Amino acid sequence: MIAVELPWVALVLSLVSAVAYAAAAVVQERVAGRPISVLVWMPTWWAAIGLNGAGALLHVLALRYGPLSLVQPLGVLTLVLAVPLGAVVARRAVGRVEWHGMALTVFGLGGILALVSAAGDIGALGAGPLIGLLLVAGALLTALGGWSAVPGASGLWAAAAGGVAFGVSSALTQTVAVHVGEGGVAALLRPTVALAGVAIVALTSAGLVFAQRSYRDGLAAPLAVSTLANPVAAATIGLVLLGEQIAGGTVGAAVALVSAVGAGLGVGLLARSRSVETVAVPVDKAYAA
Repeated sequence: MIAVELPWVALVLSLVSAVAYAAAAVVQERVAGRPISVLVWMPTWWAAIGLNGAGALLHVLALRYGPLSLVQPLGVLTLVLAVPLGAVVARRAVGRVEWHGMALTVFGLGGILALVSAAGDIGALGAGPLIGLLLVAGALLTALGGWSAVPGASGLWAAAAGGVAFGVSSALTQTVAVHVGEGGVAALLRPTVALAGVAIVALTSAGLVFAQRSYRDGLAAPLAVSTLANPVAAATIGLVLLGEQIAGGTVGAAVALVSAVGAGLGVGLLARSRSVETVAVPVDKAYAA
């Protein structure tokens, strides 16, 4: 196990990571109406991929200095930064409903963050739990992806799938970081670590595709769903498989539940906000024409 030594470093790295992810989301939303076959030829889309890569790298570094339950919920900063940034790019003001939605989402996830804590060390998944997690994650992503592909279905299903994919990827990243920290680069040759590494690449790629699909419904609501699903998935893995725990016992669990409901209400407000009528709509229509 690697001791949690520098949580403030994890906080700083998570903040810079959120800035990179927010900028990437705004760029992706601007071109959301284009199919992947067109996007791969667009420099702006590759710039978004580069920003996502930078965000992911910083996230990995943050997991080196703080537990999953600390680092992952800080991804909510992506929402706080991306919605105003998207409004600036679209040359409009952020609406009152959007501000209220963001506030509920942030405070809800903040409540979860305050109650979920590591048991002294940063945990890593063993072979059995890792395989079980991948099977469950694969089934869940298949279901969410299928629902999002139904004609006329809300892009929020794709957003949820993207959030889950990124959340599971973060848990696996922590596992790889722990093994490499203990055994050096040679640890990457261990079957469990190698499997986790392959899964990280697959889940991150899937998350990017789901996120791109979700932004066809706008920026704020899909990003809020993804931002919520990501730490919830990661925190669940931490609680169930990595020995992390909710402070306060039954009372803490109740507060965490209320916080989760508050975050869900925030997502609902964002889904109703005018940001759903995105700047990508004119791009979509022009492309369709």
